[in-house]
Amino acid sequence: MPDTDRPQELPARLLTDPEMIEACRVRDFARVFRLVKTKAGIYPSMIARRCDLTPSRVGEVIAGRRQLQHMDVIERISDGLRIPGHMLGLARRPWETPQALAVSERQAPQPPEPEQQTRASLPGPDVDSILALATQTKLSAATLEAFRSSIQDYWRRDDQHGGETLRPAIVGQLRYVVGLLKEHRPPSIQNGLYGIAAELARLTGWTYFDARQYHQARAYFTEALHLAKEIDDRQFMANVLACMSLQATYQDKPADSLALVTAAQDQARSALGTTPRVLSMLSMREAFAHATLGNRAGTHRAIGEAHRHFGRIRPSDPDPSWVTYFDEPKLIVDTGIAHGRLGEAATAEPLIADALRREARTNQRGRAFHSFWLARTQLDQGKLDQACHTATQALEPASAVASERVTGHLREFYDQLAPHRQEPVALAFEARLRELLPPVSGSPRP
Repeated sequence: MPDTDRPQELPARLLTDPEMIEACRVRDFARVFRLVKTKAGIYPSMIARRCDLTPSRVGEVIAGRRQLQHMDVIERISDGLRIPGHMLGLARRPWETPQALAVSERQAPQPPEPEQQTRASLPGPDVDSILALATQTKLSAATLEAFRSSIQDYWRRDDQHGGETLRPAIVGQLRYVVGLLKEHRPPSIQNGLYGIAAELARLTGWTYFDARQYHQARAYFTEALHLAKEIDDRQFMANVLACMSLQATYQDKPADSLALVTAAQDQARSALGTTPRVLSMLSMREAFAHATLGNRAGTHRAIGEAHRHFGRIRPSDPDPSWVTYFDEPKLIVDTGIAHGRLGEAATAEPLIADALRREARTNQRGRAFHSFWLARTQLDQGKLDQACHTATQALEPASAVASERVTGHLREFYDQLAPHRQEPVALAFEARLRELLPPVSGSPRP
């Protein structure tokens, strides 16, 4: 009798079936489970065992009475049914590594170094799980504050170095906090955990967005929305929708961007105690959406609203921690970028230059990003020497941070230089580009 609990590959004909592909893409697990049953012979009770779900929950999903939206559940379905991660909007799963590759890595064993021996002495993940079950997790307000402090540290390091290398740690902490939510706790602690999980999900989505992996970013942003909705944190839901609006501008979906930021503003206005800083940030995201649509009047109106709200900020305002980054230099530089998106380069240039002079030097990604915007506005006005000088200065912070978004803006500026490639200042920029950012696949090649 075959071991039905052992995960095995789904038939290739099912994984390539257009109906299965579409069901996975939209995460319609009722359809997924029905297709797995009819075309792979994996019945609901087997689905439940493999995915660590209860049979009744699987039955409710198939009947359309329940939806599965939490990321940890989606990951268990991917792993239990062996559905490749990309089909469900996830990162590549560990089991997707070809077996031949895994074997070849062990063909020439080397004597372990002392450091390797130390690592091998640590308990494996299965043992960690058993020990966790035997330990009662005690949480207090101080524990929640420690979680929030670690999130702030993640954001700081993300600004300095990019989020690519941080992502595994962030996702690990997200899974840990989601696991804690399964236990019964006092409402104040439980609500705090939901808020922390929502922030970690948004941060994970942000790292994917900054890497221009938009499908994965949207999945985690959506998870953050669900978690925030559990505690009716409408300000935070507005924040996540604003992130999704910004992403839509990068995906050249300006109508989606405007719809998302309008929904964000609706959430913020319906919340009690929404602060002027939050409303100012949301108005500026609205300006970006209008500018991407080419709507000059809408952009100028939204910029005016952003500055009006910012002028109402008081030191005593109970601003959420996630909006404190939106200070005066950020307001000014975003105003300049909105004008730049409209093609109003002469208005944009002094605003971006002023903000850069006041921006913290530890924010490597922000300085690179804003410097490339300044260079673009200078080039748009025919100031070739200034533009190349500004872009050259931007290369050092750009080389210090792993950000595909920054690299994308570098490509755009490099393409804009095409008519001037033989000019001495453009050649000097290219030489510095070669030195600091060696070409990789898909990056500009001087």
